[in-house]
Amino acid sequence: MISRHRRATVAALLTLALSAPLLGVTPAASVNAAQAAPQVLYSSGLELPSPTGPYPVGRRTLHLVDRNRTDPWVPAAGNRELMVTVSYPARSASGLPAAYMTDEEAQLLLEARGLGGVVPSETVAGARTHAYVGPPPVPGRFPLVLLSPGFSMPRTTLTSLADDLASRGYVVASVDHAYESVGTAFPGGRMLTCVACERVDTPEEQAAVVRGRAKDMSFAISELTSGRQAGVLSHVIDPSRIGIGGHSIGGATAAATVAADGRVRAGFDLDGDFFLHPAAAGLGGRPFMMLGAESTHSPNSLTTDWPEAWKHLNGWKRWLTVAGAEHFSFTDLPYLAGQLGLSDPAVPLSGEGGWRITRDYVSAFFDLHLRDISQPLLNGPTATHPEIAFQQP
Repeated sequence: MISRHRRATVAALLTLALSAPLLGVTPAASVNAAQAAPQVLYSSGLELPSPTGPYPVGRRTLHLVDRNRTDPWVPAAGNRELMVTVSYPARSASGLPAAYMTDEEAQLLLEARGLGGVVPSETVAGARTHAYVGPPPVPGRFPLVLLSPGFSMPRTTLTSLADDLASRGYVVASVDHAYESVGTAFPGGRMLTCVACERVDTPEEQAAVVRGRAKDMSFAISELTSGRQAGVLSHVIDPSRIGIGGHSIGGATAAATVAADGRVRAGFDLDGDFFLHPAAAGLGGRPFMMLGAESTHSPNSLTTDWPEAWKHLNGWKRWLTVAGAEHFSFTDLPYLAGQLGLSDPAVPLSGEGGWRITRDYVSAFFDLHLRDISQPLLNGPTATHPEIAFQQP
């Protein structure tokens, strides 16, 4: 267990506001990770937002092992491991419905968020997704987008975004970094918990998280595009059109990956500081978008490094803030919390509103920079999204 002092320190350092509505979960392993923990499908009444694109969504889960790196948190475990959920445009809505996560993952997360015994784990585990396990992908070549979650958060917290992008014609890889979430099922019946949460206490350690995750993402790109473990999915990925993004420290990971890996054409950050200095340096003129809560990521905020990042972004860039948002407004959590009657009355923006903003601006960003489709939404304020302010410090 993390001590009260250490938990508060990590929360402050990594901008994680741990409030009651936080319901994070991890996707269950699919046929591509048959050795992972068994899955149980429930029907709980919870439901993620329906994807808005024309394609059904397929899902496969991969267990990737980087045999050139030792895990930084548990060296005795051996090679660095990742669990990667791949959402993709499918030929048909066929096969088993994709589970949101395992029951044990739900229980660990609820306990970590102070909701153990308040919300049944099977209620969260049974949230309905709109994806199917393993149907054939649509023929063709599609852009690849990688997603990295916030510190201690599992990849499931970005499921709605991943599946919506897939329905629009993207292959989306959501990555769980070993020992960096409250609980993620790995093959062999292993449940890896957040060892990193006990170790991250200084700016240098925060930076180490970001650098390590950037290596994870580059490794995932290589595996997904080479076909060594991705199989048929590698044949529908266009390796010349790769983007990346993330929430919180996952956004910092996106910037670090763009800087380190020339294969990545564009990146975005959802309400996360950069943790590396100088912030957002070395992107080589490639597009980058910052989308965050107005209360913490406005130019006059004293607690964010976004002003420094803005100075170093030397290509297409946007700094967008959202009135009424909080740290998790850009994830699934408030959307699910609202259905459970756990919405935070201190947060004016609804879960549905946060989802709509995240969906629209992230999809517009990638449509512009990976598909060269003009996006007026990104040109300035609009009446359809009055919460958004375009910052020009």
